[in-house]
Amino acid sequence: MSDNQQETSSPTPGGESAKPEDKWTGSASAPATPAAPSDEQGGEWERGVIKKLAFSAIDEQRRTRRWGIFFKVLTFTYLFTLLYLFLPTDRAIEVGKKHTALVEIRGEISDSSEANADSIITGLRAAFEDKNTKGVIIRINSPGGSPVQAGYVNDEIKRLRTEYPDIPLYVVITDICASGGYYIAAAADKIYADKASLVGSIGVIMDGFGFVDTMKKFGVERRLLTAGEHKGFLDPFSPQKPEEVEHVRTLLGNIHQQFIDTVKKGRGAKLKDDPNLFSGYIWTGEQAIGIGLVDALGSSSYVAREVIGAEDIVDYSEKPPYLQQFAQRFGMAMSGAFSSASNTSLKQLGGMSDSIK
Repeated sequence: MSDNQQETSSPTPGGESAKPEDKWTGSASAPATPAAPSDEQGGEWERGVIKKLAFSAIDEQRRTRRWGIFFKVLTFTYLFTLLYLFLPTDRAIEVGKKHTALVEIRGEISDSSEANADSIITGLRAAFEDKNTKGVIIRINSPGGSPVQAGYVNDEIKRLRTEYPDIPLYVVITDICASGGYYIAAAADKIYADKASLVGSIGVIMDGFGFVDTMKKFGVERRLLTAGEHKGFLDPFSPQKPEEVEHVRTLLGNIHQQFIDTVKKGRGAKLKDDPNLFSGYIWTGEQAIGIGLVDALGSSSYVAREVIGAEDIVDYSEKPPYLQQFAQRFGMAMSGAFSSASNTSLKQLGGMSDSIK
């Protein structure tokens, strides 16, 4: 038998067969078995994983909190910046320096609008009471409104001019000064306008609709019960009565005459003899000079600089609370952004439609 055939394992003294010898290393080879981790090593590994997860969650919370604080600070900075822009900085004129006081009248004149008598009168009083006021400008951009509110302001202007005879008051018309707006303007020392301003409309109007025939067409019956023969006069669902229409015409004529008298008293000999002067027509600022409704052309800065002689203008107009102003401005900004985005989307859709065609 050869040597290779004799390479059989021989029993060891302990009765176990000897493991075969590795031909390459010359040592006995044994099957590799992974060492099972001890309980202590397994616990440390679990604690390490839990610790890492806990610290990861904490880090994530910190990052989220930092970003939250950053955006809050950014938001408050933005809001405070807007509020700062609304602050009335135009009254911060050097102490003791003469200035021109400005009171704005914008929009419809009524007790529920910004251009109400209380707000306008409050601004006028503050302007006249300031010892540094050299002259007052009322800047008007109004289509008119309530004759009652306009009358209150007209009366107060005349009272203030009497109380402060050394302080002149001028009206500057921007886009339009019609009806009740001119009712106020007539009380000024002089009236200035732009050549394209719209001026006049010295008249009174009352309008409405009648639905009598419409109700007949749809078979609707009007049931109106009153105590007083004319309590329901000018009811839009009832036929007009000649005597009631005549009564309203008389009422409007009376208010119109009050308006005419106020304008004549304020403008005096400056008014020209024109049959259309009190007809309700409007004229441009350039035309209004020719009939005596306007004295000259000029802006607020021109009047302050060249007429009053105090170029610095201080706004005494009563304004809404700052938060209300901010809310209005923010709402306008959001509306503009939404409108812009909508227009952009529509244009994109239109472009896609054209490309499909």
